[in-house]
Amino acid sequence: MRTVTTRAELEQSLAQLPRPVALVPTMGALHAGHVALIAAARRAAATVVVSVFVNPRQFANAADVARYPRTLASDQQLAEAAGADLLFTPDADQIYPPNEPVAMIEPGPLATRLEGASRPGHFTGVATVVSRLFDLVRPNEAYFGAKDAQQVRVIEWMAAQRSDQISIHRVTTVRDGDGLALSSRNQMLSASGRVAAAKTIPVALSLIAEAYASGVTSVAMLRTLAERVITAEPSVTLDYLDFAESATLVPLSESAQIGDAAPGEVLVSLAAVVDGVRLIDAITLP
Repeated sequence: MRTVTTRAELEQSLAQLPRPVALVPTMGALHAGHVALIAAARRAAATVVVSVFVNPRQFANAADVARYPRTLASDQQLAEAAGADLLFTPDADQIYPPNEPVAMIEPGPLATRLEGASRPGHFTGVATVVSRLFDLVRPNEAYFGAKDAQQVRVIEWMAAQRSDQISIHRVTTVRDGDGLALSSRNQMLSASGRVAAAKTIPVALSLIAEAYASGVTSVAMLRTLAERVITAEPSVTLDYLDFAESATLVPLSESAQIGDAAPGEVLVSLAAVVDGVRLIDAITLP
């Protein structure tokens, strides 16, 4: 595996590598969830490119950017072991050159609710950086985690607006032994915060899945089951627990039944704050 930091090095390396090319965009602090993305890309493509870039345009403030974990040495080892051919680790000037104005990318209709409402401008930053990476790497396909459910749908929408027909693939969420979805943000949790997150967030979603499997289809009843778990833990602050049609993210009303969603699949997404760290998770029903 080769590590490159500039656009020129990236272009030179890509010219020597076979196609098709798969891209795995990351912000670093790689973990087993990223390994799953790289492995999926490795099975499908001749060349796998992993990018590591903490994108300032998707954060609310500079302090959040500075706080994000950076573990480049271990990222290099993990990416190579997982099968990456090229690791692209640019600085901000390579993605957003001072002498080249970079237009912000419209994130589309799926970006208005949930994370879009809680974090104004977040998905504009996400769509912009992913579009920039697509322009630089020119991949045939790209891989994203299903945990970031709204993000992957926004990126699918954005990719569909482009002329290069990049295929977007969702990879199943990887969970730790305590059920918590793997996330680079987990590194910022205290020991007690980690315990609190694990006994609420995945448990709440599991309760919803189990109740639905046993025949409970009422949105209101499923919400009550989940919220009871989360509100019982004072160190966890729930931002939203949302039931929506999976493809369009149109919300289901409290009086709705799960089967009321037009194509049948419902996305249940959750965001909560623990130790000042925002964590998200999601499942689909059925």
